[in-house]
Amino acid sequence: MPASSGSALALAARLRALDDTALARLVTDRGIRQQGIRDFFDLAEALLDRASVQSALQRLDRPTLAMLSVAGELASSAGAPTTAQLADALGATAEEVTARTRVGVAAGLLGEESGRFAPWDAVVEQLDAWPAFGLPSRAELIGVTPPAALEPVSEADARFVDRGAGDRAFGTLTAVTELVLALAEEPARQLAKGGVALPDGRRLAAVTGAEIEQIDLLLDIAARAGLVTLEGATWSPSASSPAWLATDNVERWAALAAAWLELLPDDLLEVLSQRARAVWGDGLSDYIAWLYPAGGDWIRERLTAIAREAELLGLTGGSTPSTPGAALLTAGSTANGVAAARAAMGELFPPEVSQVYVQHDLSVIAPGPLAAAIDARLRGFSIVEARGLAFTYRVTGASITRAMIAGETADGIREFLRGISLTGIPQPLDYLLSDTAARFGTLRVGTLDPGAAPAESRAFGMSAYVRSDDSAILRQVAVDQALAPLGLKADDLGADGTHRLLARFDAGVVYWTLADARYPVVAEDADGRVVELRRERRVGAGGALADDAAAILVARVRAIATTTPEDTGQAWLTRQLESAVKNKASVFVDVRLPDGSDVEYFLEPAAIANGRLRARDRRADIERTLPLSSITAVRGA
Repeated sequence: MPASSGSALALAARLRALDDTALARLVTDRGIRQQGIRDFFDLAEALLDRASVQSALQRLDRPTLAMLSVAGELASSAGAPTTAQLADALGATAEEVTARTRVGVAAGLLGEESGRFAPWDAVVEQLDAWPAFGLPSRAELIGVTPPAALEPVSEADARFVDRGAGDRAFGTLTAVTELVLALAEEPARQLAKGGVALPDGRRLAAVTGAEIEQIDLLLDIAARAGLVTLEGATWSPSASSPAWLATDNVERWAALAAAWLELLPDDLLEVLSQRARAVWGDGLSDYIAWLYPAGGDWIRERLTAIAREAELLGLTGGSTPSTPGAALLTAGSTANGVAAARAAMGELFPPEVSQVYVQHDLSVIAPGPLAAAIDARLRGFSIVEARGLAFTYRVTGASITRAMIAGETADGIREFLRGISLTGIPQPLDYLLSDTAARFGTLRVGTLDPGAAPAESRAFGMSAYVRSDDSAILRQVAVDQALAPLGLKADDLGADGTHRLLARFDAGVVYWTLADARYPVVAEDADGRVVELRRERRVGAGGALADDAAAILVARVRAIATTTPEDTGQAWLTRQLESAVKNKASVFVDVRLPDGSDVEYFLEPAAIANGRLRARDRRADIERTLPLSSITAVRGA
């Protein structure tokens, strides 16, 4: 069903007046596709398409739908109503009606002029057709009462819910923390069709202790809290993640809970707040079905996603709000809610510890969650083997070497461990520290200077070197079959008199191959200074994800509109008249006469050709032919 021209003309004018941010938000919220959209008229007609209107109505609550329906009825009988008239007809307050009209206008379903509101014709037609499809009529939108109140939560049930909620919240927090740290080590690839690539999913599942199917959900939680970002096709930590990691566990959880709260739209937040101390279950589903009468699968899926994250974050337990969850929802403001929830969850989280057990097998066991600063320092020279309430770390030669590259020293590590170890420093660990420090930098990898390389090496395309003043270890590297893919070739003596091997691969590849083979290798720059290398980020085969479709569409229609920046622009006026011709709709047309005066005609345009408009004058009941150059304004009737 084509949109009425009056609605399309008026909506196109309103769209043109929006800024790019608001316009892109509307395009995104309404799910408008780029195909076939050339200008604001095409965009208006797409927004007024019957399927598009129905999709938008599905996402509105019953009070807003009632407002649209009543506004349409009043507009057809007595003219577009004011806020006061709508409030009187709906039995609502002016503030409630004002909030609903803002929603309708923002959704592109309601027109506003001089404080009066009327739905676009396509919206009225769609709402009028609802009863034929089993959806509420105007009377039912206003008169049907909501389902009964939900069952309150008993004090005994609340204590039981809280115990489980605390455990789940701590588990999710641990998983998100490990996810952020793992992405800092090696980013993950996002598939163009959605979801993380399988190898990355398996890796992240292993370090977080989550099922592979939960990785996308954990990424959503982390991204919503601003901890990770998706750049192109790559997930990596955000610039704000180090500050988050430096806070204590309860503070970290509070940031995740605050992000969940911001996910809730105002209407759903109000619903959940009123039921923050009641068992949700089927009762809440029935109420949501009443509140969103056309929501269907959309609202069910949305409610399921919100409930699933609430469960993971310990805000609910078995469809019952926990004490932290109830505090988050009922404190009256976001800041107060987060503070109250933080305090409540602090009572349920295990206390942080500051001391560990260092074992002879080079493992370090924390009997509880470590304070953030201690955990970060310990991770700097060890690897995490087990996660949970009690963490297990393991110190290795490679992990100590990594720490030394970052600036640690053997004495600094010893001093740190003496301060936190309940068992001192076992002899095997003390020996490993001394041995690793003595061997540190024995092998050095760098980028070969093409000008200084031997002619034979340049001919073979050599680009990196491995050097050492210990000829024995260099010979070991040269014959190590695990390193054969590097194609290392002897260079006798380097420019500084040390023995070295040359490789075709770049220095990063050579360095990580040697490091993975557990050689005491470091990377150096052209001046021989030790530098820290990070594994290169992998980019998905599909390249960067598509640009923001809404931004592209807005840029295109805006570029066309800038050629006629004022409403009096000839192309804009012609497009309005073409739309009126197409939809056989009447419009008001202002015409500049030869004597310089203006006259308004009420016309039904019939055709445009050769720079002239042929139309039926609805007032005089005659046909007129007007030069397009004389038309100064067009308005929908």
